[in-house]
Amino acid sequence: MKMQGRTVPYRKFHRSHKRCDATLTGKRAVRDDVSAESSTGSPDRLSLMEVRLQAQEDEITLLKSSLADALRKLRLHEQQIPLLKQQLIAVNPAAARVLNHSCYVDGFSKPCRLSTSSLDGFHHTSNSHISNTAENGEGGAKTISSHKPSTSDRCTQTEPWLLNHETVPLALTRTSQSLSLEDALPEGVPFADETLTKLRGEEEDGDEDEREKDQTWSSLVEDTIQPTTVRTLQQQLSKGSEDSQGSCPQTPTSSSPAPPKEPTSSPHGGPLSPIREGEKALVRRNSEKSKDSQDKTKQRLSKKAASSTNLLTRSPSLESRAKDLISSTDDLCVELPIYESLINASHIHPWIQNNNGSQGSRRGTQNQSIKMFIRGRPITMYIPSNILNYEELKMDLPSQKLDLDWVYGYRGRDCRANLYLLPSGEAVYFIACVVVLYHISNQTQRHYRKHTDCVRCLAIHPDKVRVASGQTAGVDKDGKPLQPFVHIWDSNTLVTLQQIGLGTFERGVGSVAFSNSDAGTFLCVIDDSNEHMLSVWDWNKNIKHAEVKSTNEAVLAVEFSPTDTNNIISCGKSHVYFWTMSAGTVTKKQGIFGKYKKPKFIMCFVFSLTGDVLTGDSEGNILTWGKSAADIKTLGKGAKETFQIMKQTRAHEGSVFTMCVLQGGAILSGGGKDRKIIRWSADLAPERECEIPEKFGAVRTIADVDGDELLVGTTRNAILRGTFSDGFVAIVQGHLDEMWGLATHPSQNIFLTCGNDRLVCVWNAEDHKLDWCTTLEESGLCADFCPNGALVSVGLSTGRWVVLDLQTKEVVSDLTDGNEQLSVMRYSPDGSFLAVGSHDNFIYIYNVTEGGRRYTRFGKCTGHSSFITHLDWSKDGKYIMSNSGDYEILYWDVASGCKLLRNRFESKDREWASYTCVLGFHVMGVWLEGSDGTDINALCRSHSERMVAVADDFCKVHLFQYPCPKPKAPSYKYEGHGSHVTNVRFTHKDIHLLSLGGKDTCILQWRVKGAGTGDHKEHLASSSSVCSSSSSPENGT
Repeated sequence: MKMQGRTVPYRKFHRSHKRCDATLTGKRAVRDDVSAESSTGSPDRLSLMEVRLQAQEDEITLLKSSLADALRKLRLHEQQIPLLKQQLIAVNPAAARVLNHSCYVDGFSKPCRLSTSSLDGFHHTSNSHISNTAENGEGGAKTISSHKPSTSDRCTQTEPWLLNHETVPLALTRTSQSLSLEDALPEGVPFADETLTKLRGEEEDGDEDEREKDQTWSSLVEDTIQPTTVRTLQQQLSKGSEDSQGSCPQTPTSSSPAPPKEPTSSPHGGPLSPIREGEKALVRRNSEKSKDSQDKTKQRLSKKAASSTNLLTRSPSLESRAKDLISSTDDLCVELPIYESLINASHIHPWIQNNNGSQGSRRGTQNQSIKMFIRGRPITMYIPSNILNYEELKMDLPSQKLDLDWVYGYRGRDCRANLYLLPSGEAVYFIACVVVLYHISNQTQRHYRKHTDCVRCLAIHPDKVRVASGQTAGVDKDGKPLQPFVHIWDSNTLVTLQQIGLGTFERGVGSVAFSNSDAGTFLCVIDDSNEHMLSVWDWNKNIKHAEVKSTNEAVLAVEFSPTDTNNIISCGKSHVYFWTMSAGTVTKKQGIFGKYKKPKFIMCFVFSLTGDVLTGDSEGNILTWGKSAADIKTLGKGAKETFQIMKQTRAHEGSVFTMCVLQGGAILSGGGKDRKIIRWSADLAPERECEIPEKFGAVRTIADVDGDELLVGTTRNAILRGTFSDGFVAIVQGHLDEMWGLATHPSQNIFLTCGNDRLVCVWNAEDHKLDWCTTLEESGLCADFCPNGALVSVGLSTGRWVVLDLQTKEVVSDLTDGNEQLSVMRYSPDGSFLAVGSHDNFIYIYNVTEGGRRYTRFGKCTGHSSFITHLDWSKDGKYIMSNSGDYEILYWDVASGCKLLRNRFESKDREWASYTCVLGFHVMGVWLEGSDGTDINALCRSHSERMVAVADDFCKVHLFQYPCPKPKAPSYKYEGHGSHVTNVRFTHKDIHLLSLGGKDTCILQWRVKGAGTGDHKEHLASSSSVCSSSSSPENGT
């Protein structure tokens, strides 16, 4: 199956790693196979219908919950507005007339715009004392009281009808309607009481920590504020005013006499308690829970509101509808911004909000937070105390840069004819997007890195200097297809000489070959389209001479005849084609198998010194082809000469994967199943043979070194060097499948990798070689070295994890936590604890004793709602910061029994021993706008805490400065991987950075170097012409 011109396994969309959470990360969600439904029958269809029905029910539940949330907000508004109006009237009695008059326009009643609660005076009836104090000509006060039967469940302060109202000018009325309560208060009088402040603070915390919502809102609804009469408030405030000797300024427009000094009881009964001591504060009636039904209703409402918020945060698809509903409710209260709405907040960035604390906020001005949005979900991160002004932070490029130092691995599992030896003593091969030139004697590497996606084929020019390399198409980060091409480049200077076929080839380039008889003037290319188009190019002039459809079957090899440029041969699945080029057209003749069994695949072919064509097939035979006159009896009159099998030689058990012609005319063949290399004489008589070790796999390709010494590429991604007499040793090795686990030693330049091939490999970063390798029973997905450096823990795909001794390679401990795959292993800085993050949403904590050889369960961190992705320990080894698959950041107090720290604000200044969590304030700037949460697979802060490396899903490694807390931070971007980058780590002294490719099975080792202005200019100049050092600043220029 193909996707956007690229083989599916090489893209992030079809990883074998189980990082997908079907309800939260849609782009990696497992898709149902539609064709399987017809085969499984009615039960499967019924199950699918049940799933869809459940999804619809969940959607209805969420919409109901959002409605309950809106009603809860409306109710809280209604409870607070009368209290604030009473405070205003008590402090400034003249404001009562303004508020009352604002409800009438030219004799007609009109509700105030202050809140929906202002309608109570017109539409609600309650048993209350209604007071209205207004200024008259004699300075007296007129009070209108009314007594009506109680029809409400709660005591509600209302606005009265004015029995003898005066007509108010329209201009004055409009002005009054635009007044806010805060504007009418005298200077020095607080706008809200402590309860209002608490309400606002709790609302902010509700966005920041879902788990506090249930308790917070329940308490607020149950402990509702019961407003008192205006007369009682006036008496209490007047008494407080006399006691404080005029601490509150008097209002010049009010001439009302002071109320009596003696205490006044409420007409409704019940004691009055002060809310704020030490100043003139409001008083409210203590709640009398005499009505059980009322309390139960409030409790149900609070729980429903809290649960609705929890559901909304986990369902981004319905979040927009809920926001619209809630925002429409908030619009009812125009002049009183009690709630800090997420929708109406001022944006710093499309996905980041700055929530600065205000004087009315519970946290104050120092407790600032930033909200980052991923897939519509807000993630709150607190600004550390040492950052005084977040807005003035400046993000620069890091002072260090990366140079590609070494490439580990070789692509032999699915590519052919990709190993050659140059006269310079360098072996040429490729892996991922890099063509490696490895000097065998000096053990050094150079790299050609002008390809934008995985290299698939190689060809060496007859001059043994110029090289042609073709790549696959691939897709960019937006899913748009990238066009494949062929590069011809100089192996001495690594300068690109020509780019062939951009916009011509489809999907990728499968095979390339230079002509021989004309000094390499022409280049033959076969692409990976359905028709496998064969084209011939004059590569110096970049002119296409001919193009023809080849076959719909797979094509494995193509070559020019060594004696005639007009003759071309190609082979593949069930065919051998002999092509003839003449006057810009290409014609083909198919090889006739005749009486011989037609093999499933023709795997390879060579030209003998006598001009015969020798093919190796999947049956283990070497077939000799020759030209003969046409059989008129069989083919009819007019038939031309044909290519038929002249001889069949049994060579190997299993397929013949490769053939090579030596200088003296001898022929080498490499077998698949038998893993043998056989030397044949020119007339195909066997002379010598040897067998390569089983751990290296079958023979993929052979390169002649000096007639005796050979280089052998194998199907298990290794390159061997040796002779028939001395045997073969590996000079290049690599992984066989997708890698995820990466750990660096705490004190040595060695690192460990593990992956889906079940291999655990320990590498030496200084010597650039594999120290040792072992095979586990299951796939290894994560690892970490014990701080003493003697042991390493490896997490497996089944919940099992093992501890290996680096010296003996033996398993010293074997434990299991759950039955889900493990995603992270992390020792505490002193090595006394080990944290194991699992896909079962738990973090298991172990006590480590006996130098890392004994492990006992200490506790389990429970609280995440999705699988654990990353975690880090604090420097004191007491706390853990963790990320999960639903973009959650949680903090844990391990020393206190793995306790979840619900107040994340307390962790804003905590120092972390490592920083690998992809979500956090200090690394917020590494996320690009529009990221969906899976675009960054891993990151790592350097030990110097000056830079952070990022592994993304688009084959790139980024280098940012640390800390990186602001969006659009500049970075250096490095290419080389041909698949999603799964992990990055710095070595212990920050000398090197290691990066793992996913499906490209490639390990890239980058050298970290400091860079001044001059070095940067030199680096950019060299990268434009020499591909061995290619980096590009991103958002930095």
